[in-house]
Amino acid sequence: MSATPPASRSTATTEEQVVLDRAYNRREELLVALDGECDNSDNSPADATDAARLASLRRRRAELRQAESGLIFGRLDATDGTTRRLGRVGLAREDEGDEPLVLDWRAPAARPFYTASPLDPQGQRRRRHIRTQGRQVVGVDDEPLDSAADSGDLVGEGALLAALSARRTGAMGTAVATLQREQDEIVRSDSRGPLVVQGGPGTGKTVVALHRVAYLLFTHQELASQGVLVLGPSRRFLDYIAQVLPALGETSVVSATCDTLLPGVAVSRGESRETAELKGRACWQDILSSYVGALAPVAAPLTFVVDSERHTLPTASVERALHTALAGRDLHSARAWFTTQVHDLLTDDAVSRHEALLAAMEEGFEDILARVDAGLQRADDRGVRTGATGSDVDGGLTDQDVDRLRSRIANDPAIQQVIDAFWPVRDIADTLRALLGDADLLRRHGPSLTPHERRLITEEPDAFAPSDIPLLDALAELLGSADDRPQQGEFLADRALATRDWGYGHVVVDEAQELSQMQWRMVLRRVPSRSITAVGDIDQTEAPHRHTSWESAVGEAFGDRWRRSDLTICYRTPREVMALTDEVLRRAGSHNAPPRAVRSSGIDPWAVSVAESDLHRTVADLALELSARWSGGTVGVVAPGPRSAALRESLERQGIGVPVLTPTEAKGLEWDAALVVDQDGITAEPRGWNALYVAFTRCTQELGQVVVS
Repeated sequence: MSATPPASRSTATTEEQVVLDRAYNRREELLVALDGECDNSDNSPADATDAARLASLRRRRAELRQAESGLIFGRLDATDGTTRRLGRVGLAREDEGDEPLVLDWRAPAARPFYTASPLDPQGQRRRRHIRTQGRQVVGVDDEPLDSAADSGDLVGEGALLAALSARRTGAMGTAVATLQREQDEIVRSDSRGPLVVQGGPGTGKTVVALHRVAYLLFTHQELASQGVLVLGPSRRFLDYIAQVLPALGETSVVSATCDTLLPGVAVSRGESRETAELKGRACWQDILSSYVGALAPVAAPLTFVVDSERHTLPTASVERALHTALAGRDLHSARAWFTTQVHDLLTDDAVSRHEALLAAMEEGFEDILARVDAGLQRADDRGVRTGATGSDVDGGLTDQDVDRLRSRIANDPAIQQVIDAFWPVRDIADTLRALLGDADLLRRHGPSLTPHERRLITEEPDAFAPSDIPLLDALAELLGSADDRPQQGEFLADRALATRDWGYGHVVVDEAQELSQMQWRMVLRRVPSRSITAVGDIDQTEAPHRHTSWESAVGEAFGDRWRRSDLTICYRTPREVMALTDEVLRRAGSHNAPPRAVRSSGIDPWAVSVAESDLHRTVADLALELSARWSGGTVGVVAPGPRSAALRESLERQGIGVPVLTPTEAKGLEWDAALVVDQDGITAEPRGWNALYVAFTRCTQELGQVVVS
């Protein structure tokens, strides 16, 4: 806790207020200067360098505008007498050569704020946490780092516990002022290759992932032009975290779910767990590859009309063109290559015919001219001859003539119609429907599928379910694009989301344990560098796939080229609630040690038993009671799938604004108080004990249970 004596705390608060006022003044000066530079810049940059400069200025301006709250939150006093204030963004002094007025939390010099301890002071004498409300300093907490005593698990315990005890607002806040040692290690770890972060409930894995994005964008400036993809489990979850990165000053981030990652395709139906598990298997990559390979046409003679003359390309020529086109290309790229070769073959054939006709005409002219010369010689005793030969007759094709001929062939609709009939452009959605709806095709290209599995697939409706999106994405990669026009848009997020094969600089996957093998392949297509941060809790897995360890979850996608970090401390869920989870985890088959809770709410979990007929009335009464008790905060109800819709409708009808969610929908969210309804109904569902673990750990203060008797 704070080591600042009460008598000196007022002086310290006044001192920090002076510096904070100076920082806000400097921020305003920088914003005025940036506004002038941005407003005076040409909106149509002359070159790439100018465009990059303008983009950098706009990012910096957005960064400063977002830093209204928490402009300064910390201070480091080094043993050499150096004092540094830390904040959400860096602020230079008027003299650029001086120490910055505010050091960006992501800068290397700021790291001791998160990692120094009395046992490892890292050259620091004291760490100060500065708490603010708006532009006012409301408190300071000092930690001496030059004593021999260990400070324990927590860095800035007072500031951290104050943040954890604050009311939940329904939106995730930043933790830049209270990141802990093990969290900071992950935030700043090497971006090369996949990193899997295992973290139980309340360990801050999502916060860590988002702060890691901010850190990487600060450290590796080139990522701003590529963008970072944040992949979340639901739209509700993405809305919950939406303001975190802008608050940290980052604008080059694209957020999506697996269901929305493929442009132009929407999920319009649900599916059974059995079907979802089946379609999530990695074997579909080979099935689709085999299927697309069979869609290439078989060589046959092709007949075209060029300038009113029939031209037939023989089977051998078509086969050679097909073989060349298909070498290492997706189907539509191969088709485009084949089309160009056909145009060339037709042009060559037309030129050859012209030259043959010209040669025949020249030979005929020579005979005619010889007879004319003989006649003239007989009629004119002076022996006059024409001296002309067929080669002097101007009928050869120039290079310009050949180019015009090729252009006419390439733009001839009738010629294109023949090519389209021989090798049609494939619509991705129709192509997948054709495969999934045909048992014979599935048997031919998916020999590993059992008769029951083939029947399960072919009986599905045409509308797409979540598990179809990765299949469509894989098919789109194999088929290739039939439209190469670049996507337009002012913002990177708009362009990236509209471009299927956009290559991101880094990808963050939250609730990563839920992804199927085919979904992981979809992720890998979007990050050529394999720079991935996957965060989740294998013990909260609810997806229908069969893996129960990170090795089985990501091994097919990453092989053995990935590393793991663990978050071991639970900051959110109080000890009283975590005490309930040991038995739940055992029943879920967990092999992991649960995170250790470091705070107590002082409120023991409680339960009420109700009859089925009284359930809706009781849940409504308890929701109102909890909302009143945690006024200014949030309350949530978690119920099994079959009950959630009816309970939600009941509360809405009564005007009670408390969300009712299934455990899956509640994943990643937090409330001050949570009401778990029908524990037995939750555990009866597939992976039910994992779901109950999720339900129990959504609260920061109070957990209530409604048992249906």
